[in-house]
Amino acid sequence: MEIARYHRDHDRILEQIDALRALSRAGVRENAERIGEAIVSTASHIKFHLAAEEQVLYPALERSGDARVAAMAGRYRTEMQGLSEDFAGFVQRWRVPARLAADPDGFRADANTVLRALFERLQRENTELYPAAEQA
Repeated sequence: MEIARYHRDHDRILEQIDALRALSRAGVRENAERIGEAIVSTASHIKFHLAAEEQVLYPALERSGDARVAAMAGRYRTEMQGLSEDFAGFVQRWRVPARLAADPDGFRADANTVLRALFERLQRENTELYPAAEQA
């Protein structure tokens, strides 16, 4: 299975997470507008990436004929639902610059939790799911 597109998506999302971290370190209040824009942009990329995984990747892996790969795809699909909900809540809370400026510490704490979980998920996909998909 060809998954280069998914790797490119991951690279782009990881770049966006790094940009959010840099903006946060430089000052949440001072960069509230840019952080809000970056959150919305990141959410857009993630939305399209998740749709491709949900509609193309997971079904293909579940039909692969390899029971281990099919089970892995099902597990990844299920796990993603919770993370997707957490990320959607993060976007809803922090896409508005006024909220960011009003609670920089709350944003940092939430970002550390949600973006770390997203980062870890992307890494697991890169090292476990995608190699399995390439072999299926």
